[in-house]
Amino acid sequence: MNKIKFHSNREYNSYIKETYPEPAVKYIPDWYNNASRYVKNPYTGEDLMDYSGEKTLSFKTCPAIFDLFSTGYVFKTPCDIYFYKKNNETFVELPEGFKDFCASRHPMPEFVVPQGYSEKHFHWFPNWSVELPEGYSAIYITPQNHFNLPFITVSGIIDNDRCSSAGLMPFFLKEGFTGLIEQGTPFVQIIPFKKEDWESEIVLYEQEEILDRYHKSGQEFRKPGGGVYKKLFWSRKKYK
Repeated sequence: MNKIKFHSNREYNSYIKETYPEPAVKYIPDWYNNASRYVKNPYTGEDLMDYSGEKTLSFKTCPAIFDLFSTGYVFKTPCDIYFYKKNNETFVELPEGFKDFCASRHPMPEFVVPQGYSEKHFHWFPNWSVELPEGYSAIYITPQNHFNLPFITVSGIIDNDRCSSAGLMPFFLKEGFTGLIEQGTPFVQIIPFKKEDWESEIVLYEQEEILDRYHKSGQEFRKPGGGVYKKLFWSRKKYK
């Protein structure tokens, strides 16, 4: 099994275990965990039935969504972080000993601001760095499908087999956000991947072949009870 090593960049990591990087699967958001496995009638609240008379499975049973939640690891905020407004400008306040973890950044006028987020942005200075085996890199991306988070972290890729630093990570706050980001909040998801060369190929079909492929695919996926992809094709990924 491949190994990812997290090297401590701060002394406080030794005695605040809440800062330790962990598998992303441990931080699946409540909105997903609390969702029903079955599609509900929005008017009656009863389970909807499919064409075969079975209950209709909801997004909660989709392995593709679960895989994105649970792939890789997360870095978490090592302390409570407070954002407040003064003279119509947003500022950040951190406890003593953590002030270098998060700060405002110089303007980046040519960087497109995500829609719904404030133009003024900040950066994370991670308290951990990453070491990967030779031939592997890592995607650093805002925690996926965590729609409740009041920020979005800018994504990037680092060759952590050669460089262990995660660097500074810019992030944008949602427009109008002030208040607390609690200690232990995931702020970036780290997904290791093998560096390989790829070449694309375009495969075209005649209309009859397209219909035939669609028909066969439909027969395969529209079996009673659903969950065909998970039963026949999906494989579990492990991030310990």
